[in-house]
Amino acid sequence: MQIIEVPVVIVGAGPAGIATAGCLNKLRISNIVLERDDCPVSLWRKRAYDRLKLHLGKDFCSLPHYPFPSDFPNFVPRVDFLRYIDSYIAHFNISINYNCSVDSAFIDQSNGKWRLLVTNNSSGVDEIYEAEFLVVASGENSEEYIPNIKGLENYQGESMHCSKYLNGREMYKKNVLVVGCGNSGMEIAYDLSTWGAYTSIVVRSQVHYFTKEMVYAGMLMLKHFMVDKVDKMMVLMSKLKYGNMFKYGLTRPKEGPFALKIKGGTTPTIDVGCIEKIKKGKVKVYPGISSIKEGKVVKFVDGQHAHFDAIIFATGYKTNVLKWLK
Repeated sequence: MQIIEVPVVIVGAGPAGIATAGCLNKLRISNIVLERDDCPVSLWRKRAYDRLKLHLGKDFCSLPHYPFPSDFPNFVPRVDFLRYIDSYIAHFNISINYNCSVDSAFIDQSNGKWRLLVTNNSSGVDEIYEAEFLVVASGENSEEYIPNIKGLENYQGESMHCSKYLNGREMYKKNVLVVGCGNSGMEIAYDLSTWGAYTSIVVRSQVHYFTKEMVYAGMLMLKHFMVDKVDKMMVLMSKLKYGNMFKYGLTRPKEGPFALKIKGGTTPTIDVGCIEKIKKGKVKVYPGISSIKEGKVVKFVDGQHAHFDAIIFATGYKTNVLKWLK
C-alpha cells in the first residue's frame, strides 16, 4: 500500500480545517486536508436550512488573513458564506482530498510520526498518510444527535433531524413539533410558522435569548468591559425587549450569557422572530417529552399530550473523533 508523506495532515474541511490550511500555506508549510464528504463546509452546503445566516457580525466570523468583502451584509447569508469559503480556498491554494474517511490515526512507534489509515471512497482504495503533525478539525458537528425517546421507533408521523430541514413548504397546515430551543430550533420554529404550520417547540432548559444586534453590541462591549458587566447589560436589554416570558414557558439562567459561554460552551439563542410568535400564540411551548404514544401522540413531562404530524429534532450533533483517533 502506498504511503503518502506530508508534514501536516488536517482532518476536516470545515471552516477550522480550511483556516488552518490557509495559515500554514501562508507560512509555506506543506499540508493536506482530508475531507470525508465531496465538498468543503458540508454542514453549511448540504445540511443547513434555506434562511440560515451567520448569527454573529462578519467582523467576528472571517477566517485568518482574509476579511469578508466590504459589500457583504453584516450578517452574512448562507449562500454568500459559501462563496467566501470557496474564495478563501482558491486564494490560499488549499489542497483538499475529498471523499477520504479516516479510519484510524495513531503514533507509529517505529518513527514517532502520525500514521493515518484512510479509505478513499472515490477510488475505493485504502491509503496510508504519514505526518509529523496531525490537526483534528472534524469538529463537534460530525454526526446528528437524536435523543433516545421512549416510543419514537413506533411514531407514525414524519420525523427528521434538523440537518434534513430546508423550509416549511410541505408543512402547511400540519401540526409540527420542534425539539430544541437553540438557534436552529428557534429559527426553524419561526420558519415553520411563517409557512403556515401549526408549530410547537420543546424547551427543556433555561435559555438566554437576544436579537442578533444585541449579541453584536455585546461582543463589541467585551473589547472594553469585563464579562460580568457586559452580561448585566445583555440581560437588561433582553428584559426591556421581551419582558417576562415565564408565563409562555421560557425562563432565563441565573448566570449571564457570556459567562455561560466561557464556562461550558453554551451559547445564547439568537431570536429571529420566534419570541414574538410565542407571545402571539403562533408557536406553543412545551416542556420535555416523556414518551411517544400510539400513532402520532406525544406525551410531555407535565402530563400534557398532543397530536403531531411531524417532529423535527434540533438537538444538535456529536463528535466522532474518539472512534478513529487513538
